[in-house]
Amino acid sequence: MTQPRYNVLFLCTGNSARSILAEVLINRWGAGRFVGYSAGSFPKGEVNPLTLRFLQQVGLPTAGLRSKSWDEFARRNAPPLDFVFTVCDQAAGEVCPVWPGQPITAHWGVQDPAAAEGTDDEKLAVFNKVFRELESRIKIFCSLPLASLDRVRTKEHVDEIGRSTAE
Repeated sequence: MTQPRYNVLFLCTGNSARSILAEVLINRWGAGRFVGYSAGSFPKGEVNPLTLRFLQQVGLPTAGLRSKSWDEFARRNAPPLDFVFTVCDQAAGEVCPVWPGQPITAHWGVQDPAAAEGTDDEKLAVFNKVFRELESRIKIFCSLPLASLDRVRTKEHVDEIGRSTAE
């Protein structure tokens, strides 16, 4: 029996840092069981250079990453989404498109590392903090027995994950 594959979309406003990190992390820890995507309500048009630098420093792939609009995932030919998680407070408060697949949604807000100030090392420290928080949540999410949970219990779990922190 084959395991189901779940499509997961991470949203933030600019789609240049947080949602990109989450996309890479779900693809890593999801081990083929999850397919990660990211998008923004008002995409910057490019991935933040420190996001790419940080991912390279921790040995994760950056090929193919791009800043894109959430409209790409609301089209008829878009992959059907199983889960949509907002990772910034602003995107969580916006009216989202209608997603194909009637996904389960939750808010997993984290600090914006792209807004960090200071030296590059200080900024990269914020990227590391945000990365670890997202990684912790994604590992918990990937360990959920989704095939044996009904929709209501799954929603409760993903909401609870969003309230957790890595600390």
